[in-house]
Amino acid sequence: MKYATFHRIIYLFFISCALLACQPKATEKSSEQAVQAEDSTLVIAQQQVATDSIVAEVPRIEYDYDTTKWTDVAISDASIVMDLRYATTNNFVESKMYDCGRCFLRPAVAKAIVAAHQKLQQDSLGLKMFDCYRPRPIQWKLWEKVPDPRYVADPRKGSMHNRGGAVDLTIVDAQGQELDMGTDFDFFGPKAYQAFTDLPQTVLDNRQLLRSTMLEFGFQPIKTEWWHYSYAAKTYALSDMLWNCETVE
Repeated sequence: MKYATFHRIIYLFFISCALLACQPKATEKSSEQAVQAEDSTLVIAQQQVATDSIVAEVPRIEYDYDTTKWTDVAISDASIVMDLRYATTNNFVESKMYDCGRCFLRPAVAKAIVAAHQKLQQDSLGLKMFDCYRPRPIQWKLWEKVPDPRYVADPRKGSMHNRGGAVDLTIVDAQGQELDMGTDFDFFGPKAYQAFTDLPQTVLDNRQLLRSTMLEFGFQPIKTEWWHYSYAAKTYALSDMLWNCETVE
């Protein structure tokens, strides 16, 4: 009986030692896990700070117009050259008609213009805009100066410009120089007609390049102006929308 009791005491002693020996290892493992958890939390926090910094560095565009109805082409593709003549006195009426120059088009029309521009960029060329959407109040001002439907659309009927579906434009080279089209923008006479062919071959080739590019992306020319193209895939209502100039630098 005493022998069995002795063995029982020895057995319990070894069990206790085993338990005591394991506890420090468990504690050590728990400490390592805690450190790893802290390190992971720190890494996640650092990644979040980095992400927040990147987001903070990207300026958000504050649109001052209804983006479901209009697109500012200069925002869509800043590499398109802007020479909006009616925001200057360099136009056929020799008067500044726009308070500031902005190239607005209907979203689908703007998308097609950007696509045409990017196609030309493959050959180190690009588009230059002379006029885009023209508010009907401005059409009235033009009509008051030149009440001649051969040159200015009657604002009561309106034009494709007044709908945001037409553009006046040309092609420029890699240095931003206009290709020779035979006449300046807003030249009124047979020499500017699409069918006029008594021109140097280079001019005819340049006009054909503009025409074929615009046709490819859904635009149609008019007979009397090599620079004017209207979007043919969709029609739009006349608009009196006047853009904001306060946000223009």
